[in-house]
Amino acid sequence: MKKKILAAIAAGLIALSSFGVSNAASRDEIAAINVKTAADFQFWNENSPILAKIVDFVEDTTNPVSKNYIPPEDRIATFDMDGTFYCETAPIYFQEAMFLHRVLEDKNYTAPKKYLDLAKKIRPKVYAKEKLTPKESKMYFDGLTAAYEGMTIDEYRAYVRNFMDSSEEGFTNLKRGEAFYLPMVEIISYLGNNGFKVYIDSACSYYTTRELIEGVIPIQSDRILGSDFGLTSTNIGKDNPHDHFYDRFKEKIVIAGTPLKDNAKTIKIFSILNQIGKKPVLAFGNSSGDSGMLEYTLQNNKYRAESFFVICDDVERERGNLKRAESDRNLAIKRGWNPISMRNDFKTIYGDKVKLSK
Repeated sequence: MKKKILAAIAAGLIALSSFGVSNAASRDEIAAINVKTAADFQFWNENSPILAKIVDFVEDTTNPVSKNYIPPEDRIATFDMDGTFYCETAPIYFQEAMFLHRVLEDKNYTAPKKYLDLAKKIRPKVYAKEKLTPKESKMYFDGLTAAYEGMTIDEYRAYVRNFMDSSEEGFTNLKRGEAFYLPMVEIISYLGNNGFKVYIDSACSYYTTRELIEGVIPIQSDRILGSDFGLTSTNIGKDNPHDHFYDRFKEKIVIAGTPLKDNAKTIKIFSILNQIGKKPVLAFGNSSGDSGMLEYTLQNNKYRAESFFVICDDVERERGNLKRAESDRNLAIKRGWNPISMRNDFKTIYGDKVKLSK
């Protein structure tokens, strides 16, 4: 036993020296994260009670002799993305930041005047974390799809990939395509390696999410639940889509530019029912937008179930908001969601070379 413990420690030291927390993690390094047992975690503080609870849950529910044993086919875990295992503070969600880039900085795109005027007006407010008016918020939301009207999905995904190479606002040494919370990536790997089917249930669109995680996070594309871009055909005209004959030689499928069908709050439950067909036993979120998923997981579950709530309370390594963090912590405790503290539970977030810009 002593030899096994020493071997595990040595393996951990080797891993830390080659990857570790001293460097920002590249997409390849993130993809290499592989956690099978409790001894494999590198990016959580050793005394984290939340990590201990997650490990206990997994060991208990995968033990065939435990009264809480969950058969592999029912080991369903759902994760929100932005703010749960991916950055949402630079200074806003990926999709929203990309819209501002598209309208204000993309020289190959001429934005409709209403969106150009909107972007110029709201950009300073967004970066100052000021609240938008209801009218501004609605137009901003509509622009998330309207700005890409006429693009094929492949063209859109290429656009996302290009934007991923830009730097995260407010951080040094961090590209948007690398802005994953390393401790939470470990949890996803750990669950997958222990027979859990891991799904993303996000308000971000299917197509954006698929591109961000492809080749990095071990979740297959058909396990991504997200907001829905409206699609159309270039030759559909006034036809009803149910009646239109699609001619592969003369037309293609493109983004319609109609408002996003938002996957948030209670809608996340509908997505789970429609696309998974089973109740999760684990759910991870970070905002009230995830409340439906978190609550549904705990409601009358026939298995042991837990919901977890990531709280951005770190102001040294992340752009945490302590007032919101306290509110979020109180909400989590009130609702029975396990609060995960970035400040207290995470040994690192993106890798220690990543710093907040001054």
